[in-house]
Amino acid sequence: MTHYRSSLFAGVAIVAIASTAAQAQTPAPAQLEFAIPAGPLSAALNAYASQAGRQMMFTSNQVAGRQTAGINGRMTADEALNRLLAGTGLAAVRSPAGSWVLQRAPTEVVEQTTTLDEVVVTGTLLRGPGDTPSPVTVIRRDDLDRTGRGTVAEALAALPQNYAGSGTPTAALVGSDPMQSNPGLATGINLRGLGPDSTLVLVNGRRMAGAGGRGDFADVSAVPTAAVDRVDVLLDGASALYGADAVGGVVNIILRRDFEGQESRLRFGAAHGGAESVIAAHTVGQTWSGGQALLSYEFEHQNALGTADRNYAATGDLRPFGGTDHRTYYGTPGNIVRFDTPSGAYVSTYAIRPGVSGVATTPADFAAGQQNYGNTRTGASLVPAYERHAAYLYVRQALGDRVELSGDLRFSQRDFETDSLTPTTIATVTSANPHFVSPVGATSHTIAYSFGEDLGPVHRSGRARSIGASLGARIFLPADWEAETFLTYGSEQTDDRQNGSLQSTFLQEALGNTADNPATAFSAPRDGYLNLFGSGNANSRAVLDFISSGWSHYTDESEVASANIIVQGPVFRLPGGDLKLAIGGQFRTEALRNSGVTFTSGLTPRSTQSPDKAREVAAAFVELRAPLIGPDNAIPGVERLELSVAGRVEDYDDIGSTANPKVGVLWTPVEDLRVRANWGTSFRAPAMTELAERRYISATFVADQVGQQVALFEGGGNPDLKPETAETFTIGFDYRPKGRPYRFGATWFDIEFSDQIGRPALDNLTQVLLNPSLAPFVRRIDRTSAADRAAVDALINSPDFLLPGVLPADAFGVIVDARWLNTAAVEVRGVDLQGAYDLDLAGGQLTLEASGSYMVDYKRRITTAAPTIDLVDTLGFPVDLRGTLSAFWTRDDISLRTAINHVGGYRDLRDVRIASWTTMDLQFGWKPSASWGEGVSLTASVRNIFDKTPPFYDAVTGIGFDAGQADPLGRTFSLQLTRRW
Repeated sequence: MTHYRSSLFAGVAIVAIASTAAQAQTPAPAQLEFAIPAGPLSAALNAYASQAGRQMMFTSNQVAGRQTAGINGRMTADEALNRLLAGTGLAAVRSPAGSWVLQRAPTEVVEQTTTLDEVVVTGTLLRGPGDTPSPVTVIRRDDLDRTGRGTVAEALAALPQNYAGSGTPTAALVGSDPMQSNPGLATGINLRGLGPDSTLVLVNGRRMAGAGGRGDFADVSAVPTAAVDRVDVLLDGASALYGADAVGGVVNIILRRDFEGQESRLRFGAAHGGAESVIAAHTVGQTWSGGQALLSYEFEHQNALGTADRNYAATGDLRPFGGTDHRTYYGTPGNIVRFDTPSGAYVSTYAIRPGVSGVATTPADFAAGQQNYGNTRTGASLVPAYERHAAYLYVRQALGDRVELSGDLRFSQRDFETDSLTPTTIATVTSANPHFVSPVGATSHTIAYSFGEDLGPVHRSGRARSIGASLGARIFLPADWEAETFLTYGSEQTDDRQNGSLQSTFLQEALGNTADNPATAFSAPRDGYLNLFGSGNANSRAVLDFISSGWSHYTDESEVASANIIVQGPVFRLPGGDLKLAIGGQFRTEALRNSGVTFTSGLTPRSTQSPDKAREVAAAFVELRAPLIGPDNAIPGVERLELSVAGRVEDYDDIGSTANPKVGVLWTPVEDLRVRANWGTSFRAPAMTELAERRYISATFVADQVGQQVALFEGGGNPDLKPETAETFTIGFDYRPKGRPYRFGATWFDIEFSDQIGRPALDNLTQVLLNPSLAPFVRRIDRTSAADRAAVDALINSPDFLLPGVLPADAFGVIVDARWLNTAAVEVRGVDLQGAYDLDLAGGQLTLEASGSYMVDYKRRITTAAPTIDLVDTLGFPVDLRGTLSAFWTRDDISLRTAINHVGGYRDLRDVRIASWTTMDLQFGWKPSASWGEGVSLTASVRNIFDKTPPFYDAVTGIGFDAGQADPLGRTFSLQLTRRW
C-alpha cells in the first residue's frame, strides 16, 4: 500500500485535527440544559440529538404526525428522551454501536422486535442497528421536503459528489453526453465523475435493471418519491459487498415499509418560460399482528422547456455572450455550396436571396461569396415533456415465531416527448427540376438547406417502463442466527420514436433526380417538385409530407434476475462484543436486447435488429465484523475498536472471474469521536454492448492542424475486453461532542481506476488529429493511393455505413478506429466535508449546515502511450469544489430554510474560463399544530431565487451552457401540500 502514502498522510492529518478537538472537550455533566419547544416529534428529536450529543436513528414514517410537549430545563439525557417520547407510543433502545434506535413502545413486543431487526445499514450485509467504516450520506424523507426537491432524482443530482455531465435528460438533449446512450432520457447518478455505469444503484438493497441503449446505468427517476423513506449514498467502493459497478459508490434507495394510515401529496412547480410540473401521490399502509402492507401511487406531469425560452440557447449565435457564431450553412433560404478538399468542409459560394415572391427565379437572386445562416436546434428542447406513473406495493407476513415472508413490486411508466434537430440536407439539384436556377448558367448545383421553416424540428416521443420485484423469506434460527433467501427480478424497456425525418429516397424523387417511382403514391410532375430555392414557404403540403415521411423506432430492453441466500449471526463472544459473520451466495442472469426499424431511405423499412445478449453470474461472499474493544474492555484512547473484513468472488460466463476484498476499521478514541478507514478493490464488468455491439460506420468533421478533415469512424464491440478494476481507500472522522451545539466530519478518498473501458478516439474526436497519443487509432488517407481509396470505398459501401450517399468518396481524409478498448487509467482524490451548528434564535431553533466535496486530483491517461493529465476544473469533468451552505430555522408551526449552492469555475477545451455558479434557495414550511391541521404540512420553495443564469460556455452546438455543471431552469417555484390521514 505504499502507493497510498499521500492518502495516508492526509488521513493522519484529519485524525490529528479530530483528536485535538476531542482532547479539548470537557466531560459531559450528569445533567444537561435542554430547550426543546412543543411541536412535531421529528424536529424535537433532531434538536435532542444535537443538545444531548447522541445519534438518533428513526424513520420519517415512525414520527409522522406525532407531536411532543417539549422539554425545558436541566436533566439527564435519558430523562429528557423519556419525556419527549411520553405519550407517543414510541421508545428508544441503545444499539451495540452506541446509536439510539426508535421503535414502538414495549407494550407491543412483536412489533418492537421486528422494527429493530429491520434496521438496514447500507455498507454492510449484517442486519441490525450499527454503523460501518464506510462514509455514508443519508437523505431522509424530511430532507427532500425541506429542500424543495420534488423527486429523488433531483435530490441526488444536487449532491456535491455527483457530476451530471452524462446520463441525464438535458445532457442527452443538448448533445453534451459523451456516452450518447440515453435514448429514454433516463436520469443516472455519476459519483466522482467516473461515469453513471460506475455507480451502483439499489432499491431496498436490490439491483435495478440497466437503462439506456447499453443497459449500463440505473434510472433513478423510475422510483416513486412518495414511497421513499430515505436514500443512503455510500461514498466508497463496495464490490466486495455488492458486486459489479460499485466503483464510485453505491446509492441505496430505501422504500417505506413500516407505515400505518394514509398520506396524500400534491406538488406544483414551474420555471420561467416552461417546465411546469405537477406531482400527485397517495400512500396507504396497514399493520396487523405479524404483518403489514403498503401501497403507494405517484403521478407526475412536466412540460417541456425549449431553446427558444433561453436567450443563450435560442439562435446558435453566441457572439452577444462573448462566444462564437455556431450557425451553419444549412439555412432558410439555403446556400449553393462546394466541397473544399484542403479544409475538408463544405463552403458557401452563393447565398440564395429570393425576392419579394419568396422564391429565387433569376441569377440576380444570388449573392456571390455570401452565406445564409441557420440554427439546426431552433425549436429543440432543453428539458423534455413527460408523464410518469409509478407504484409500489410491499407486503410482509410472519408465520409463527420463526418464519417471515415478504415481497414487493415496483412499477414505473414514463411517456416523454421532445422536439429534436431541424431536418437539413445537402442535395444536388439539376435542370431536370423546373425550379432550378443558376447564377452562372450551370446545369446543376449542390444546395445546403434547412427545413426549419417548412417542417419544424423532428418530433421525438417514447416510453420508458421499469419493473422491480422481489419475494423472500427470513428464517430466525437458534442462537440469534438467521437465514434470508430471496428472488429478485427487474426490467427496463425503452421505446424511442422519431417522426418527421427526411426520407432520402423520396427526397431524390421529389427533386427530380430519379424517375417517378410507381411504388410510391407521389408523382413529382403531378404533385409538384421540391423547390430548394425558396425561403421556407415555396413547397406544397403534398411535397413536404412526402419527403418528411421518414421515421425510426428503436427498442431497448434489459433484464436482471437473481436468486440469493444469506446466513448471518454471532460466531462467538469477543472481549469487545459478538463477532458476527454473514455468508452467502447469488446466481444472477442479465439480458439485453436492442432492436429497431428505420425508414429514412429505400422503399421499405429497414430492420436494425442486434443479436440478443445475455450473461450468467455466480457469486459467493462473506463479511466479518469483529469488535475488538468495546464498553467492557475499553482503555484510555480506545473506547471502541472494530475490524470488518469482506470479500466477494464473481464468475462471469463471458469474461471470467474476479475477486474483491475490503477491510475496514472503526476506532473511537474518546466517546464523541469516531475515526474510520477503508481499503478495498472494486470492478465493473464490461457492458454486454461493449463486448458484442454491432459494427457501425459513420462520419463527421474533425479539426486538423490546418482546417478540418472529414473522418470515417468505425465502431463496435470488442469480445476481448476485460473488467475495469479499481483500488479504493478512504479515511475520515465524525465528531459529535455531547452537550455541544456543533458537529463536523471529513473523509479523504482515493480511487485508482485501471483498465477503464472507452473509445479513446471517439471520446476525444475533436482532438483525434491533434493529439499525438491518439495517432495509433488514426489512418490518414492519401487520395492518390489505390489502397487508401479502396479502404474508403469498402467502408462507405458497407451495409453498416449510417450515412450512405451523403458525401463523395474523395471527401474523406482519415479513418478512425472507434471501437471499445481497455485503455484508460484514472486516479481521483479529494476530501468530503460536512458540519453543523445549532443555536437558539428569535424564540426558535436555528441549524447551520455545510457540506461540500473538494476534488484534489482527477488524473487520467487515455492510452498507455499518453501522458497523465489532471482534468479537475476541465469541461466534461468534476470541478474542484461543489458545496451547499444552509440555515434551517424552526419555531412552533413554521420553518424557514435558505441555502447557498456553489459550483466552482473551470475551463473549456480551448482553455477559456467558465465562471463559477452560485445560487440561493428559499423554503417556507408550515405544520399547523391546531386540531384542524393535524397531519397537514405545507412547503413553498423558490430555487435559484435571484434567477442566476448558468455560466456561459461557448459550445459548438450553439447551446451556451454546460449541462454537466448547471441547469437551464433558472428561478423555479414550487408549492407542496401533504396530508396525513
